[in-house]
Amino acid sequence: MRKIFFSLFLLVATFAVHADNITLSDGAAFTGDILKSDANGIMVRIGDGVYTNVSWGKLSQDSLKQLSQNPKITAYAEPFIEPTAPEHPPKAEITVKPVTRLEHPAHPSIILGLLSSPVGLFVLLVLYVANLLAAYEVGLIRARSPLQMIGLAAIIPVISPIVFLWLPIYSKKVEEVPMEAVMAPSGSLEDAAAEVEIIAAANKVEEKKLEPQIFARGKFTFNKRFVETKFAGYFGETKGDAKIYTLELRTTKATFTVERIMQISPTELILETTPPGQVTVLLADIQEVKLNPKPTPTT
Repeated sequence: MRKIFFSLFLLVATFAVHADNITLSDGAAFTGDILKSDANGIMVRIGDGVYTNVSWGKLSQDSLKQLSQNPKITAYAEPFIEPTAPEHPPKAEITVKPVTRLEHPAHPSIILGLLSSPVGLFVLLVLYVANLLAAYEVGLIRARSPLQMIGLAAIIPVISPIVFLWLPIYSKKVEEVPMEAVMAPSGSLEDAAAEVEIIAAANKVEEKKLEPQIFARGKFTFNKRFVETKFAGYFGETKGDAKIYTLELRTTKATFTVERIMQISPTELILETTPPGQVTVLLADIQEVKLNPKPTPTT
């Protein structure tokens, strides 16, 4: 009899030890013995002959953590336990320290800004030299004294070369002889003699007024079109200026007195000269062309 009571005591103690408090995610709670566990959930006996199945998703986090302490249930319960948020250490407070900054320089004008630095001075020097070179070229193009142009550009930079560049080319005007001076009145022989004298005097005046014409490189561009246009009288039969002017051509190597221009191409001239005869001159080698007045034959 004693053995029967002892067996019942052990059975009650076993049920009391294995009884678990189970809470659901909706807040419901009950106490029972877990008889079985698998991937679908647990089977719980909550009374004599009363059993229920609870899926893992319906259990609260506290029950899942409690059940996971059982080695037989750990593998099924742990996947449904939500991980706790990691505790991060408090962030260190950022202290902004004052920074010593460089002072911005004052904003001077462009000229003062250039004068205050070596690079600016060098730039101004280059511009000043370019201004003098521009004045020299303007003097050549506009037939004015290059030294005079450089002097003006040294005193009045930039402005003076621009002004003289827009001015017309300087040229000397040839005074024309009035027609009344060469027109002889009709009448007696004395009047005819006076008319001859007047014409001779007019011719002398015209002869005195003929001056050399100089065409220098820099003022003029020596190409085929320029030669054909300016010295057309020296092609073929003598005509126009060729009757009153002698053509003198100076190159980098020699000077020629041209009688006639025999042939011209875009790059060279074939000339008939007073000695040595026929020569070929490159247009690029021509430095100056000069028209010298021919002496008037005496009668």
